[in-house]
Amino acid sequence: MSRLNELVSEFGLVERRLGDPAALADPREYARLTRRHRELLPLVTLVREQTQLQSDLEGARELLQDPDMRELAQAEAEGVQARLTEIESELELLLLPTDPDDGKDVILELRAGAGGAEAGLFVMDLLRLYERYAAGLNLRLSVLDAAESDLGGASKVVAEVSGDFAFRAFKWERGVHRVQRVPATESQGRIHTSTATVAVLPEAEPGEVTLDLSEVRIDVFRSQGAGGQGVNTTDSAVRAVYRAGTPDEIMVVCQDGRSQIKNREKALQVLTARLAERERANREAQERQDRAAQVGSGDRSEKVRTYNYPQNRVTDHRLEGDDKNHPLDSVMGGALAPVVSALARAQREAQLLAMAQDAPEDQQNGSRRKDQHGAA
Repeated sequence: MSRLNELVSEFGLVERRLGDPAALADPREYARLTRRHRELLPLVTLVREQTQLQSDLEGARELLQDPDMRELAQAEAEGVQARLTEIESELELLLLPTDPDDGKDVILELRAGAGGAEAGLFVMDLLRLYERYAAGLNLRLSVLDAAESDLGGASKVVAEVSGDFAFRAFKWERGVHRVQRVPATESQGRIHTSTATVAVLPEAEPGEVTLDLSEVRIDVFRSQGAGGQGVNTTDSAVRAVYRAGTPDEIMVVCQDGRSQIKNREKALQVLTARLAERERANREAQERQDRAAQVGSGDRSEKVRTYNYPQNRVTDHRLEGDDKNHPLDSVMGGALAPVVSALARAQREAQLLAMAQDAPEDQQNGSRRKDQHGAA
């Protein structure tokens, strides 16, 4: 309760700061406050409901003294108590450590892996899946760059997903996705296995990463692919190359619109996100041995999911039991939420287990003494 009271007080402070002109004038601070407000709102809403229900419970208990109202009051008290128990469990989960990037927008990078043309087709299937999934969550997915093939596939797609908690919705997608099916080009009906890699990069906030523009080479060229006559006949596409010709080189292409200026801004935005991801990866590599209770490492070389078309089954290899398999036609239609919910639930359970294992020894001994006393 002490921790809950601290967070409720913090929520009030955040709301006041959001109305402060000084915060409005600082983009980084305003983004931080907005994200924290979104993070705390579900918890504060539950605490307020809990407070109201506790008051209702006291009122129902008082009515138990009235013979004419006893039966109705008893039913109300039981219902209120049941909901209070649910709220306590929900608050326990909300008090677990959260990913600081959860509230950020996302850069998605889909790349064809093993499988040739079939892998490129699978990339576009994943893109359509993510478009439907994002639409169902009121998130906006915009393709920034796509290297399309003649068969309707793509060797690479870069997209931006924006909206509330976009990273939380998509972070489980990073890794290697495998598809098993009969390709359209297969004349003998044999099942092929192809792969695609998905990278999920939280967009860097203003000031989080310093991008030295003197180390960035900007090239402009004519856009290619779909987009209309105005896009394809002007030098609106932008290529941003960071530290060209060095081991640290990063190349970003953006050609999704008519405006060269906007494409340049988007390219630099993606480049900054990649730099931030590189820094995070370096930090995590140093800290990984000290981490506990992870659900998948998120490494891009890790196989995370298999899409089996003959058996109409999607298998997430990070899950177990009934949560492991899902109907493929449903998932490809955009119903990815059950898979994401199962992954998030597994992570929370792992965190709770880790907290129990890390509990002070005297606290565990006290619990054992209490159990023994109860048994006696």
